[in-house]
This record gives sequence, structure tokens and C-alpha cells, in this order.
Amino acid sequence: MATYLYRLGRFAFRRRRFVVLIWLGLLAAGIAGAATLSGPTANGFSIPGTESQRAADLLNERFPQAGADAATARIVFQAPAGQKLTDTPPVRQTLDRLAAAPQVARVVDPFTAKAISPDGRTGYAQVTYKVTAQEVTPEAQEAVAAAVEPARAAGFTVEYGGDAMQAQGEQQLTEVIGIGVAAVVLLITFGSLIAAGLPLLSAIIGVGIGVTAISAISGFVDIGSGTPILALMIGLAVSIDYALFIMSRYRHELSTGLEPEEAVGRAVGTAGSAVVFAGLTVVIALAGLFVVDIPFLTQMGLAAAFTVVIAVAIALTLLPALLGFAGRRVLGGRIPGLRGGDPEAAGRSTAGRRWAGFVTRRPLAVLLVAVIGLGTLAIPATDLELGLPDDSTAAPDSTQRKAYELLSEGFGPGFNGPLMVVVDAGASPDPRAAATATASAVRGLPDVTMVTPPVFNPAGNTALLTVIPSSGPSTQETKDLVTAIRSMPDSDRAEVAVTGATAVSIDISDKLGGALLPYLSLIVGLAFLLLMLVFRSILVPLKATLGFLLTVVATFGALVAVFQWGWLAGLFGIEGQTGPVISMLPIFLIGVVFGLAMDYQIFLVTRMREEHVHGAAPRTAVVDGFSHGARVVTAAAVIMTAVFSGFILSSETLIREMGFGLALAVALDAFVVRMTVVPAVMALLGRRAWYLPRWLDRLLPNVDVEGETLRRNLPPVPAPKEPEPAH
Repeated sequence: MATYLYRLGRFAFRRRRFVVLIWLGLLAAGIAGAATLSGPTANGFSIPGTESQRAADLLNERFPQAGADAATARIVFQAPAGQKLTDTPPVRQTLDRLAAAPQVARVVDPFTAKAISPDGRTGYAQVTYKVTAQEVTPEAQEAVAAAVEPARAAGFTVEYGGDAMQAQGEQQLTEVIGIGVAAVVLLITFGSLIAAGLPLLSAIIGVGIGVTAISAISGFVDIGSGTPILALMIGLAVSIDYALFIMSRYRHELSTGLEPEEAVGRAVGTAGSAVVFAGLTVVIALAGLFVVDIPFLTQMGLAAAFTVVIAVAIALTLLPALLGFAGRRVLGGRIPGLRGGDPEAAGRSTAGRRWAGFVTRRPLAVLLVAVIGLGTLAIPATDLELGLPDDSTAAPDSTQRKAYELLSEGFGPGFNGPLMVVVDAGASPDPRAAATATASAVRGLPDVTMVTPPVFNPAGNTALLTVIPSSGPSTQETKDLVTAIRSMPDSDRAEVAVTGATAVSIDISDKLGGALLPYLSLIVGLAFLLLMLVFRSILVPLKATLGFLLTVVATFGALVAVFQWGWLAGLFGIEGQTGPVISMLPIFLIGVVFGLAMDYQIFLVTRMREEHVHGAAPRTAVVDGFSHGARVVTAAAVIMTAVFSGFILSSETLIREMGFGLALAVALDAFVVRMTVVPAVMALLGRRAWYLPRWLDRLLPNVDVEGETLRRNLPPVPAPKEPEPAH
């Protein structure tokens, strides 16, 4: 592989104008496609095959007027202290305005529906829309805000919530934070404006192509609102990292006296091989999300994997082409006060070499401290709870959160998570008796506050019951109630199913939990084989996988502590917004973190193996390999952490939690696992780290990541010329 990549790098260098034009043409096509073809993104979650989805599909087929998938809003009224809520003109005016608002199908009057709290102060109107939650327009949401003004002006407290009132996905320029930090880190690393600018330029072009292509596809396929943001987040991080790795190797080759074209070829042939395999591990982890069989999760994974493929291609072709224009100037343009350059080539002692020496002298003690520290951070993960975001986790000063709390105070927490029980009585000889018997049986279950009388469809073969739990939507008691209803025996050949937002959340959590083991088996198995090819070892891939598991459990522990328990919530701007961790986050985080963790494993350990292959003693190979790679891996980790941290500012809960989780996972994996645990374990294993049975060595193809073929077939690097004495 190294030979082919060497040729590719030299080709891109020589045909630099052609290569740059091709990539700029793709970027222009992506921008044009995004501007003309893109469609709206969706915020909803659905999982085909679950009971809640089957029940919703049945309602849509037989009972479309029930609006199983339709958006809903709840308008909560509360009379001033000492008064009771009555059908006054301001309240009536608000209800009339709601009924006339855009996209509204019907409004349930709180006075006719008797939706008034026992103390008479609080009531709510249920608004059902003609469209799904993601199709509710900003104009329709603004109409609700305008409709409540008469009642508010009359002294009533009026708040509103529900999925119809979800904030529209707003694009925030959080990526600018990451790019800004990346620029500073690259300047410090290279000490040169040109060397720092080229990785940023190539990354921006690559991410632009990936994100605009995804946006154009949204005109033909339903794309979730989080999909392009996650693709941007991951694509930007890996694009800068891959370009950084090749740029660093190119500057090293130049410093040995090579001409720019030859230096590019050797950089792409060696560092480019590591980039290819690092990218493959990320793509395997992301594309492997298809085994979960959840459409929106598969979509996120494939979109992010697409941007990673673009990042690898950009690093192997566009960056060498840009280096063709820059030549040796990547070594110039020095910034005053920054040394930059390659300290190893200059013979300077580095912090990386000193750290590696410290770790390899005391490997067991360092290993124990690192593992105990990560294990302690992982303890909160034992209390991990999963769910979907709702109004209970909205900002404390938002109207959605206030409406949620008013309903809980006036009616009980269960009113915020009603269950829709569908009775399919088509095969029953007496559908009405079957539905009535089902309602009576549900009333007798624990944790039930109210069950509405059965409402039948025009055909009389399907009934709908609304069940109000006594507990909140995300509590274990409500989950147990859903399970109990689903476990009830059929009444007179009538089948019972449960749907609604709470049931959907439970089904998503169960489906994701069941898919976790198959998914882990797939990505770990494939990546283990890939790492065996790269490192020609069994123990190194095993160590890499165990280190990844340490990173993941520690990250989950921090997620629980911050987002579920509320530790340091004020620091991250989520004070008063704690709740269950979003149910799809763990499995997606596992995929992304596994890919990124293997990136650092490959970047760091390939240099150790390179030294080992060239005959260095085990400890020397670890120290020398670490010292060569540590500076680049440190810069890459800081850049990735900064890129992901910027997304903590997002208004979307999923993106905010994903940004926090990825930023912390990258920092822990890079600085604790890869740069502490890895050299410690390598020092303890010695030559055994590179053990591979002979029969397996013969079976595995030689991918030559270290570029040994290049060293044998290419002429030796000339010694740097001594400067002529001045006359």
C-alpha cells in the first residue's frame, strides 16, 4: 500500500492544478445542489417494527382522525391566586384564536372536556395539528404565541408546550470555535502560517463538500435535523487531524534534505497509510450502525462515514497538491516567538520523549494510577438512565418547561406523558364489550390515575383509550405500567397495543439496548482484524480494544454525573435541565469514539512499530516512536476536543450531549489511554507485544504501513548539505 500511496502523492504534487480544480468543482457542485435541491430536516423519531410504531400505523390506517402521528400542543391556563379558572372572554378569545391558527385540526375546549384541576385554578386545552411535529411551520408556532396574549393581558398565567412547539433546528456557528482553536494549535505546532493554513484549508473544502452533498440529498430523502450537524462535527475534526499528520511527516522529510516532490511521496506513503487505516476504523464504526436497524441512527452513521471518506481522500490528494504550490515555504513564514519545526530532527529534547521515558521506567505504577482514575470516573455509569428529550428538560425559563410544571402541579406528573392504548377489536364478536373490558382492566393496574372511555373509529373495529399514569413520563413506574398493559391477556379476541411519546421512548431504549452487543461485536471484530493487519500483532489490537472500553465507561460516567445528576450543570449551561441521557447517544458515542480512539492508536503505535521493525530495542522503540508521534497526536487531540466542545453550546439536546461526550472521550482516550496506558503496557510487554503466530503471519497480507518497501526500493535520503563558508 505504501508504494501505491507514494505514487498517488507524487501524482497529486505534479498535477496539482488539475487536482485542485477537481476538488473545487466538487465543492461548487455541492453548494449548487444544496441551494437548489435541499429539503427540510426532521426532528421526529420512529423505529419500524416496535409495538408503539405498529400501533401508530394501525391508528393511521383505521383511525386517521385520531392523529397518532400528528403534532400536538398543550395550552395551560392558570387563574390568579385566590381565583378559579372560568370560561371568561379572554380565555374564550384565546381558544378561538387557537382554532383559527395555521395547520390546526382541532382544539379540545378545557371546559367541555372537564380538563380542570381539582382546585379549579388550572386547565389545559389540547391542540391537534394536521401535520407531524417536524412539519409545523414557524408561522404556526408564532400564531400560538399570539393567541395566548389576550388571556395573559387579563392576568392569567398561560404557558404552552408539546412536540408542535419544539424549537426549530437553528444552525449555530459553533464550528467556528473549533476552527479558531485548531488554527491556534496548528500555529503553535508548526510555528508557520503556511504550514498551519494548509490543513485548515483542505479540511474546510472537504467538510464543505460532505455537508453540502448531504444537504442536497435531503431533497430526496428524509434527513434528521441532527444528521448534517453530526457529519460536520466529525468531518471537521478528522479532516484537520489527517491533514495535520501528513503535513507533519512532509516537514520531517523536507528537514532530511529531500526535494518537495519526493518528500510528499514519502509522507503520503508512510503517514498516508496510517491515515487510510485510521479512516477505515472510523468508517467501520459509523457504517456499522446499520446493524442496530434504526433508520435515523443508520442515517447519521452513514452521513458521518461519508464525510470521513471525503476527509481521507482530501488528505491523500488535495493536501499534496496544495503542498505542490507551497513547496519548502511550509518551513518558512516563521511566527516570532514560536520555534515550531521538528524538535526530534533538530536534536532537541521534547516533553513527549521525557514523558515516555518516565512512563517506561515506572510502567506498572503509571498503569495502575490511570486505570484506577478512569474506573473512578466510570462509577456514575452504573446509574445510567435512557430516554428521549421532552419539555421536562427544557430551559427553566422557557414556556415549554413552565407548561410542564403547571400541568404536574395541577393534575399530576402523569398528565405530561399520556399513553395511547389501541384496542384492535376487528376479530372480536363484540368490539364494544371488548374495549370496555380492556378499559376496566387497565383501571385496575397500579400507577393509573385515569382511563378515558373508549372512542371508536367509524368502522367500529378499533377503539382508542387515553391512560394517564400517576408518575412522570420517564419514571420506572410508568415504564412498568406500559409493560403491564402490553402483558394483559387479550379480551374476547381483541388485541391491545400501546403507543404515544412515552411508549415510543421506552421502545427506542429497549431496541438500542438489545442492539448494543451485536453492534459492539461487529465493530470490535472488524477493527481487531484491521489492526492485526496494521501492527502484525495480537496483543496490540487487544490492548487497543481494552483501552477503548476504559474510555467509553469513563465517558458514560461523566455523562451521567453532568446531564443526569446535574454536577457542574451551571458550568455547561444546563442548570435545571437534567434528565435521562438521550437513548441513542450511548450506541452512537460508542461507534464514534471507537473510530477516533483507533485513529490515535494507529498514529502513535505505527511509529513505535516502525522503530521496532528497524531493529530498535523494545523500550527504545516505545520511547522513540512515542516522541515522534506525541507532538502530532497532542495537537490532533486538542483540535478534536475543541471542535467537539463547540457543539456543547448547541440548542439541540442530542448535539449538546454528543459534543460533551465526544470532547471528553477524545481527551481521555488521547491523554490517558493512548499517551499513558499504551506506552506503559508496551513497556511491560516488551518484544511480546509484537508476537504473531507464524501461520497467521503467512495468512495475513502485508499492508506495509511503516513504508518498509519504500525504504528498500527508493534511494537513501541524502545527507543535508553543509552551508558554504561566507567569504
